[in-house]
Formats: sequence, structure tokens, C-alpha cells
Amino acid sequence: MFDIKWIRDNPEAFDKGLASRGLDPMGAHLSAIEDRRRAHVTKLQEAQGRRNAASKEIGKAKAQKDEDTAQALMAEVAKLKTLIRDGEAEERELEATLERELSGIPNLPLPEVPEGKDEHDNVCVRVVGDPPTLGFEPRQHFELGEQSGLMDFEAAARISGSRFVVLRGALARLERALGQFMIDLHTTEFGYEEVNPPLLVRDQAAYGTANLPKFAEDLFRTTDGFWLIPTAEISLTNLVRESILREEDLPQRFTALTPCFRSEAGSAGRDVRGMIRQHQFSKVEMVTITTAELALAEHERMTSCAEEVLKRLGLPFRTMLLCAGDMGFASRKTYDLEVWLPGQNAYREISSCSVCGDFQARRMSARYRMAEQKGVDYVTTLNGSGLAVGRTLIGVMENYQQVDGSIVVPDVLLPYMGGIESIPGPPSNASSPTGV
Repeated sequence: MFDIKWIRDNPEAFDKGLASRGLDPMGAHLSAIEDRRRAHVTKLQEAQGRRNAASKEIGKAKAQKDEDTAQALMAEVAKLKTLIRDGEAEERELEATLERELSGIPNLPLPEVPEGKDEHDNVCVRVVGDPPTLGFEPRQHFELGEQSGLMDFEAAARISGSRFVVLRGALARLERALGQFMIDLHTTEFGYEEVNPPLLVRDQAAYGTANLPKFAEDLFRTTDGFWLIPTAEISLTNLVRESILREEDLPQRFTALTPCFRSEAGSAGRDVRGMIRQHQFSKVEMVTITTAELALAEHERMTSCAEEVLKRLGLPFRTMLLCAGDMGFASRKTYDLEVWLPGQNAYREISSCSVCGDFQARRMSARYRMAEQKGVDYVTTLNGSGLAVGRTLIGVMENYQQVDGSIVVPDVLLPYMGGIESIPGPPSNASSPTGV
């Protein structure tokens, strides 16, 4: 959410930021709505002032036994009351119109964000690790999982429909181990506070992180008005809603391992096989509440925390700086981490770390009291995946697969696996990939 005063004072910068997002100028349009609102407020204030003055004059007229003047003034006051009542309704409508317009506008990119329309214009910042030389034709994760009998999409479809999966046995344990490893790393080494947050949130919470109103179709809603979280970012960021924090208590860092739920409304035909794009998945989320001055350094720190998970798992990845046209709605700057998947012979997104400025804070009314000067200011929020557990499972399966279809468990996960060192492959009579 933007400050309309800032838009009025900086119309060219605002429109330039929108243009980098591929949007038409809106500064003049929004300023015109605000001008109408302010003019209307002035008109109401004048009417209220006249009503107060006329009310006093009625008393004077009655004291002087000037009944005609008193009646005329009473009639004027009645008309003013009606005008003010109707005018207040119009004022609320003007305010609602302005808020609707502002709530549909994405955040503006920071100056260092590259220009571009889509993922083809993103910039590779670094590549870590070399894709493994397997020596055989790699399977995709769903081939490995289905052939071992530990990944069952048909059973999930009978229970829930498409874009769900049932994991069994050692593969289910491997996914659980990944989540536990990630949350332990973030809390014991990286200074994040573990939170077990609600999975159902109210409109106000989803609005606060800018998931509503624009992205309602991407969410699942219960019959009694709650929203299932698409990411724990909603719950974690809203921990500070309607609060005034102390600057000396910032930054605050939160993390959570939760189920997440997404309708994938716009993904028809994309990643229909496998676990890449599911309605239900687990994710470790990181959220930081801080000040504008600390935000960019915190963004680099958060990204390095997500990268460290991949490094310790031994998974090759690259870090991409997203262009303006590919960033999320609330973001001012975003790094995507993309893990190498041998079965797809491609890098795929596994984490997204974003700095949002005060965009979400304004929607949540989340502020802090400044230590060195009087007054309060809006906090800055950041969020990132640390990591998406299901996609990390895919990365482990494809990078650690063996010629017989088994999967070696990465060393850092062994303490979580109860003695299991590898996930079994398909039965011996099943087909195996051709050696090279």
C-alpha cells in the first residue's frame, strides 16, 4: 500500500516505477481522487462549522424572542445535518475508492533491480556447485518415486484429486527430515525464532501481506470465511500488525515449518506431473521485521541463510536477481534460488527472498518508535523460503539418485533418518536406466 501524499509529491517517480512493472501511469488519476476527497472534506468541515454557528444563533434568537429567525435557523441546521450525513457517506465512498485503487498497485522496484518483462530478463548473480555427472540417463523425481512404490499420485487423486501426492515409508521420512533439518538450522545457527502459527487466517491478515484482494483466486477459503495460508509469511508477518515496536528490538526474525495451500489457479497445464506444483506442500518460511536502513543488508543475510541449506545438502544451485517484471506483487527486490534438477536438465525455483519496504507495514499498521528522534515510522518487512520442502525433496531425489533407482541420503540428514542411509529403488525386475 502506498502513501497517497508521497504519490502526490513524487508523481514522476511513481509512474516510472509503474512503467518498470509494465503498468500505465496512475499518479495523476490517484491524485485526482485524493483532490476530490480533500475538497469534499473541506466542504464538510465548512458545513459542520456553519451548523455549529447556526445552532448557537438559534439560542440567541430565542433569547431575543425572534421566533422567525429561530425557525429559519432551525430549518438551516436541519438541511446542514442532512448534507453532512450524506456527505460523510460520500467521503467514506471516496476513501474506499482510493483504498481499492491503491491496494491493487504492486510495490515499486528499487533502483538496482534490472529492467525486464519476465524470467528471461533475470540476472544470474552466482552459481554454486556443478551439476553431478551421474553416468546414466537420470530419472525425474516422480519416476523414481513411483517405481519405488513410495510416491503415489493415484491414491492421492482418489482421496483429493489432482495436484496431491501420498508419500510413504522412507520417502515420507526423508521429507520430514528435510523440514526438521531446515528449521533446526535456522533456529540454532541463524538466529530465527521458531513459531508455530495459525494455518487459518482472517481477511485482515491476508490483506496485510497483500495476498488480498488481488490474489483471492490463488487461495483456498473455508465456508466460514477463513483463508488457508499459501505461505507462513502471512501468519509470521502479521505477528506485528497494529503494533508499535521499539527500534532497539529490531530486527525481529521469525521462522516456521508449516503446511501451505495454493489453488494454483493460473497454472493449468504447467508441471502436471510430479510434485513441483501442488495444492498442499510443506515449507520453511523466514520473515524479518526491521528498519529501512537495515533492510538491504538483512536481505543479503536472509538469502545467504537459504543458500546455506542448499550448500549443506550438497545441491547445485544458482541465485537470480529478478527483473522488475518478474517480481512478486509486494516485493521491491527479490532473489530467487534455483536448484539443479538432473531429471529435467534444468534449474527450478526452490526459494524466493524479498524485501518489501513498508508496503505491507502500511496495510498492517505495523510501526516502530525511533530511538534517536521523536515519532514513529513504519517497519520494513522481508520474507523468504528457507526452503520449500517438497521441491528440496525433489532436488535430493534427482541429484542423489543411483543407477539402480535408489537414492542416497545426504550426510546432514542422516541424524534425522533413524539409520536409513538410502531410499530403496524399484524391485529388481523393474526396468533400469541405460548406462553411459
